[in-house]
Amino acid sequence: MRIKIINKSSHPLPAYETLASAGMDLRANLDEMIRLKPMERKLIPTGLFIELPLGFEAQIRPRSGLAYKFGISIVNAPGTIDADYRGEIKVLLVNLSQEDFQIQNGDRIAQMVIAKHEKAEWEQVDELSETERGVGGYGHTGVK
Repeated sequence: MRIKIINKSSHPLPAYETLASAGMDLRANLDEMIRLKPMERKLIPTGLFIELPLGFEAQIRPRSGLAYKFGISIVNAPGTIDADYRGEIKVLLVNLSQEDFQIQNGDRIAQMVIAKHEKAEWEQVDELSETERGVGGYGHTGVK
């Protein structure tokens, strides 16, 4: 699949790091360092603009290393970029740790997964089919 992209940053285009990678790393496009204090969230620009084909989305997900080592995540994970969005890709990072976290220009801050999606049509009915689970929700199967 070919996707049109504008790169207004000085960084290379997102790329798959290994043959089996699902996501491509996104880099911060900053004029100066950003300090993210504990429990603070900030919108981080990437300098990237994309044109996705209809029926596809770009999912913006946390990087596992940043989450594990530094408590850095994405507030709305996964974030969704729709096929008709033409603005800059920005990442809403949050610092869930007790320490300040510095973001420098070019730092890999998130990953982007391109995914196909379906369009649903609703069929309004008066009842749904029965299942073994039924209405069991949060925690209904226990922990053991």
